[in-house]
Amino acid sequence: MSADTTDFPDGFLWGVATAGHQVEGNNVNSDVWFLEHLPGTIFAEPSGDAIDHYHRYRDDIRLIAELGFGAYRFSLEWARIEPEEGRFSTAELDHYRRMLEACREHGLATVVTFNHFVSPRWLLAAGGWEDAETPARFARYCERVMAHLGDLIDVACTLNEPNLPWLLRSLGFGGEEPEQRAAVPLWAAAAERLGIEPSRVAPSQFTVSDAGFDVKLAAHRLGRDAIRAAKPGIPVGWTLANSDIQAVPGGEERADRVRREVNERFLEASRGDDFVGIQTYGRTVFDADGQAPAPAAAIVNHMGEEIYPQALEATIWQAAAIAGIPVYVTENGLATDDDALRIEYLRAAIAGVRACLADGIDVRGYIAWTAFDNFEWVFGYGPKFGLIAVDRATQERTPKPSAHWLGEVARTGGAAAEEGAQHAVPAPA
Repeated sequence: MSADTTDFPDGFLWGVATAGHQVEGNNVNSDVWFLEHLPGTIFAEPSGDAIDHYHRYRDDIRLIAELGFGAYRFSLEWARIEPEEGRFSTAELDHYRRMLEACREHGLATVVTFNHFVSPRWLLAAGGWEDAETPARFARYCERVMAHLGDLIDVACTLNEPNLPWLLRSLGFGGEEPEQRAAVPLWAAAAERLGIEPSRVAPSQFTVSDAGFDVKLAAHRLGRDAIRAAKPGIPVGWTLANSDIQAVPGGEERADRVRREVNERFLEASRGDDFVGIQTYGRTVFDADGQAPAPAAAIVNHMGEEIYPQALEATIWQAAAIAGIPVYVTENGLATDDDALRIEYLRAAIAGVRACLADGIDVRGYIAWTAFDNFEWVFGYGPKFGLIAVDRATQERTPKPSAHWLGEVARTGGAAAEEGAQHAVPAPA
C-alpha cells in the first residue's frame, strides 16, 4: 500500500453521524425500547430522553455546520414513521423533512440511514428480521419515505451493520439460533410479552441465523430498488461493521472463517450497489482459543478494546477489492475520555484514507462516529464516542477539542489532518 499523500477529491464528504434511537429519546414504539425495559434485559440502562435531539435538532445541526462539517449522517426511525403496520404518520415524516431542510439551510449534505438497527415493535412481534414478509414491509416503508422526503436526501443507506451480529457471535456475545432462544431470559421475556414463540424473537441487532442473513439481504435489495425507483441516480448502499480480522499463530483457520462470514460475503452481496459504507473501529485478532487478548502495552478504549486506527485502511482495501464499488467511511471513531488521544486516532485513521486515495481507491467520504456522546446500545451512556459532550442533566452541548480539530480538517479539505501530532497513538504490536 502506498504511503504517498494526495489531496482529497472535490466533493469528498466530511461529516459526522448519529442514529435516531441513540440521540432522539423516547422512541417508545420501537423494538429496542421494548427490550430495554424487559426482565433480564442485557441493556445497562434504558435510553430514556437520550440527548433530546428530536427536539433540539435545529441547534444541533447548526452547531455541526458551524464546526466546519459538510455532511450529516442520521437515521429515520421506522417505529415513529409506521408505529402500527400500514399506519404511516405524516406528522413524523414532516418532522424528518424539517430536519433535512435544516441541513439544507446550513449547507450540509444529507446521508440518511433508513434502518439503524431499530424497528417497530409490531415488526418484532411478526417475526422480525427472520420473517419472510419483512423485506416487502421494509420496501413499502422505503417507498413511503422517499415519496415524502426523497428530494432532500443526497445519499441513502438502507440497513446499518447487518453483519454486526455475526461479528459479536465470533467474540462470544450472543448469537443464539432460533431453537436456543427460549433459554435466554431476555428472549423468553420478549416472547411472553409479544405472545409468540421465543424462536421467533429476531431483532436486527442480535439475529445470526441463515434466515436472518437471507431476510436482511432481501430487505436491502428491495429497499434499494424502491429508493432508486423514487429518485433515479441517488447513490444507495448499506453500511457494514467490518473489523480488520487478523490472526496470530494458531488462529489462522478461525480468522479465515470469521473474515468470510462477517466481511467477505456481505461485500460480495454489495456488488450491485452504488457504494458500500465501511464502519471500522479497530482490529480483531484470533489465536487458537478464540479472540486473542490485546497486547500488554496496548492502550484500550472504554470497552477494553485495543486502539488500532490502522484498521480502517485495511478494511477500505478489502471493500474495494471484493465489492468493486465506491466506498464511504460511514463510521469511525474512538470511545475515550482522553480527547487528545481521540484526535490522534482520527488523524491516523484519516491518513489511512489518504493512502487509499493515493492508491486509486474510490473513497467518497469520511463520516466520524459520533457527533455527540450518546446512548451506546447495551453499554448505555458509559462509552463516550462523541466529538461534542452532552450534560444530560441540562442537555447542554460542549464541543470537545476533537470537534474543532476535525471540523478544521473538513473545512480545509483534509489539509489540517497533516499538521503535527501532539499525542501519538502507539505503533501496533
